[in-house]
Amino acid sequence: MPHQSEILLITSAASVLATALWLRAVWRGRQPARRAARARRLGAEGEAKAEALLRRAGYRVVDRQVTGSVPLRVDGVLTPARVRVDFLVTRRGRTYAADAKAGAMASSPTDRGTRRQLLEYLSAYPVDGVLLVDAENGRVHELALGPRPQRAQLSWLAVLATAVAVAVALLR
Repeated sequence: MPHQSEILLITSAASVLATALWLRAVWRGRQPARRAARARRLGAEGEAKAEALLRRAGYRVVDRQVTGSVPLRVDGVLTPARVRVDFLVTRRGRTYAADAKAGAMASSPTDRGTRRQLLEYLSAYPVDGVLLVDAENGRVHELALGPRPQRAQLSWLAVLATAVAVAVALLR
């Protein structure tokens, strides 16, 4: 039969272990909230830096956190998809949607996610172009769509000429 001191020791150890496990669960449970709060803080700091950078580059901020929509037809039904851009700015009579980014890949105009987001802005807002603001490196990239590839089109004249040439070759 265990002594009273051994029971007290085992009970104390179990209590300490239970308390440690509970504290660990509470700590881990709050990590997503802390990460989200940190991301919001860093985002706000990045946007403040981006706004200052835009002003130094000669852009005038017209509006912040502007909601727009990308018109999509889903099975023939118009279904607008909501988007939000950090800034609408103007310079030299042109209007731009400007997005502030942080991080090496996120601030690259060729990053897949960033590029897709910027292309959405071209559809969602009546703008002349899109700006990617890399506040960390002090750069403003202006993006616009280049010429679209043309579909290969066969003219009826080319089809007719080919048919005549084949017919003549077959008749020989």
